[in-house]
Amino acid sequence: MKGPDRQDPFEEPDVPESGDGAGGSDGPDGADGAGGGDARRPPRIPLPRASIEDTGDPLPGPPPEPKAWEAPPLALDHRVLKSLLGAWALAACSVDEAIAVEEHLGHCGPCAEEALRLRDAVGLLHQEESLDLDPGLRNRVIENCLGRRPPRIPVPEWAIPYDAETARLDALLRDIGDSEWHAPVRLRWFDEDRPASRKTTVAGVIAHLLAVDGLVALALGLDDPLGRETPLRSDPGHRTEAYWRASYFPPTRAVRGPWREQSHELIRTVSFTAGGPHGSGSGGLAVPYSAPDDQGRRVELPLRDSMLDRAFECWIHAGDIAEAVDYPYEPPSPRHLHRMIDLAARLLPGTLAERRRSGLAAPAHGLVAAGAPGRSLRLEVEGLGGGEWFIPLDSPGASASADREVAHVALDGVEFCRLAAGHVSPQEAAAGQVGDGQAIRDVLFAAASLSRM
Repeated sequence: MKGPDRQDPFEEPDVPESGDGAGGSDGPDGADGAGGGDARRPPRIPLPRASIEDTGDPLPGPPPEPKAWEAPPLALDHRVLKSLLGAWALAACSVDEAIAVEEHLGHCGPCAEEALRLRDAVGLLHQEESLDLDPGLRNRVIENCLGRRPPRIPVPEWAIPYDAETARLDALLRDIGDSEWHAPVRLRWFDEDRPASRKTTVAGVIAHLLAVDGLVALALGLDDPLGRETPLRSDPGHRTEAYWRASYFPPTRAVRGPWREQSHELIRTVSFTAGGPHGSGSGGLAVPYSAPDDQGRRVELPLRDSMLDRAFECWIHAGDIAEAVDYPYEPPSPRHLHRMIDLAARLLPGTLAERRRSGLAAPAHGLVAAGAPGRSLRLEVEGLGGGEWFIPLDSPGASASADREVAHVALDGVEFCRLAAGHVSPQEAAAGQVGDGQAIRDVLFAAASLSRM
């Protein structure tokens, strides 16, 4: 229902049939709906838009001129813009160049595809990293490999330190340059109570290791690296001097090959002849370290101890080389270092007795029967590879124990090894000492006497 003055929206509006309507032909202009009719209603056909010039409004001005401090846009040709794509991908362009390149990419398909490829390539680049590998990386990789797949013929436990130290030294030698093989190195040791030294080069040190390792090779029936023309002497110093003299020219990096091959041959031979990982087969084979004296006595070590001795000397001389070429070098693993310290501690009673016979140590307070308890010094080694050892003072065959302790010495593990290598004087080695001062002095000097060229 609708009100009297409301119109149904679905009905057509009332349109007059004669000339008094808005759409009739009798309008003022004589045209249907052109502009006549009721002025209150909008025209059925829109009127044309008027030009801005007919409105009287001010015309828009020209685009603003660039300010004096603003540079005009770069106008670069296609060849220059294409050459800038690499710098743009690396964000190395200036602001104006980047704007010009990006505007060019909007309408140049080949350049746009090339820019996309360059941006993807930039995403694959990595940050700069040091090229120096972790010194312990090789040992960790080898340990992991050996742990996953044990070798068919295992290396005896007492030969593993030698295998590890020769491998570490070989890795150091691989990294040094040709000129560094001639860098000066001073070999140091203790001769009786005095420090001694011998000047050589990096290559000369490897020749020294080659000559002394030859003692083990000879004991195993392998070829002597010194050759048949060199007199057979068991003293390491004389063998080294003979090898240096036999060379027509000073040793060069070519000595690395024979030394490396000999170390591999030693490991292979002891692995085949040891009879298992504990090496009960050939571990007791005697390796002479000196020529016989007037009474026919000479210094000998069992093969198992000799391999530890060679591992110890390899590490010490590797440190000498690393110091000469300014290269970092870490001590052996704690397990291997402990074995080296144990070997030195076991050699101390015999060395002390030998020094006493030569008049270099105080007389014994009282000899006891072999196996009987005697005066003892407690050697406490701290840090890596450390432990505690009791050293008999009066007789090598005496039984050392805490009950007869008369002195106590404490040293760092690496420092004790440097003392046994003759690189530290006995007066500077002990970090702490309590008890019989003469016994402490004799033991420290005996430790220094373990060193040799």
